[in-house]
Amino acid sequence: MTGERRNYWRAVLLVFSGTAAAQIIPILGSLIIARLFIPAEFGMFMTWFGMVQIGAVLSTGRFETALPLEENGAPRAQAASSALLTAAAILTIVAIIGACLWPLYALYLADVPSLLIALFVPAVAAAASVLILQSWAASEGRFRALSMMRISQAAIITGLQIAVGFVEPSAGSLAIAHLTGVVSGALLMTWKLRPPRLAEGRKTLFNFWNRYRRFPIYALPAGTVNTAAAQLPLILISHRFGADIAGYVAMAFRMLGAPISLLGSAVLDVFKRRASESWRATGSCRGPYLETLTVLAAGSMAATIGFWLVGVELFVFAFGPEWAESGRVALILLPLFAMRFVSSPLSYTFFIAEKQPVDLVWQICLFVMTVATLTTFPSYQTTLAAYAVGYGLMYVVYLYLSFRFSRGRT
Repeated sequence: MTGERRNYWRAVLLVFSGTAAAQIIPILGSLIIARLFIPAEFGMFMTWFGMVQIGAVLSTGRFETALPLEENGAPRAQAASSALLTAAAILTIVAIIGACLWPLYALYLADVPSLLIALFVPAVAAAASVLILQSWAASEGRFRALSMMRISQAAIITGLQIAVGFVEPSAGSLAIAHLTGVVSGALLMTWKLRPPRLAEGRKTLFNFWNRYRRFPIYALPAGTVNTAAAQLPLILISHRFGADIAGYVAMAFRMLGAPISLLGSAVLDVFKRRASESWRATGSCRGPYLETLTVLAAGSMAATIGFWLVGVELFVFAFGPEWAESGRVALILLPLFAMRFVSSPLSYTFFIAEKQPVDLVWQICLFVMTVATLTTFPSYQTTLAAYAVGYGLMYVVYLYLSFRFSRGRT
């Protein structure tokens, strides 16, 4: 193995160890949370959390995905600060509009606790800031510090959610604990990583917008559609079949998604950097792509087989018989998560090759498939099965396209 490859997988292992701890903490915390919160309250919180995730992607303009394309040091620091300023401006406008429309919430969102509505914009702002800061840290190769920050944030959020569960086991208390944990993690990250200062003047900000204007034009709609497609199951399941069923689905997503995406998120942080460097040097990232694909495919197969054999039993053992339905839901969703594990890290190839228009078309097709499968079938089991198979097939197409684009200009 060459020195470059050893450094690559050493970095992956470093990020993986931190990501593993950050994922294991909420998994272990869920063992307690499942006994403190009923499925309906947990489902309502997770539906709110899904909307926050969509809002975070929208508010960044997807400019955080451009950071690895900048040179190390000051150029990337200025780009990161421009991304933060962009998110702040967008959310300020949203907050003003939201305050003006507050009376309408009581009319059209009567079933949603007012606390969840009030915490929405602050939660989006915190999530967007963390997205940008983490992308900057990963692009700079600061993997050790990034791993420690992820672990700290996961521990704070999980600990607070367990604590409030003993006092007030409701969706609102989960949201308060989540927001407090994310803000605490962002402040800790700011202190530890010493992120870049704000962009120097409007000219720097406008130059950044002009250089990466394709990202909000193409990558933002694609990212928003992708995030919406990922969060729509909870939103539509809650609307069609009730918050308790949404709670089962949410727990399945949480427990199945964490271990399957464990290595994937670590690989993504390192793949961004190495693939971008390879592209700048040779005009291709086929080598890093194939190497990463092989490892992800092997990991996906092992995780899928293991969960298929003992998945439902694990849910019953961990959470009790009242959560057995979550285990059965997780089995239905296996094709989705297996393909997502392989495809998601490699999707950055679209950004490197500047194929955002193609990515946008694919994301729109994915969104249409998601809405169609989640609104057509009468039972939630059939609905989820159709959704999982459709998602898996769409990812097959995605892998084929990213493989083609990885060849680049060579």
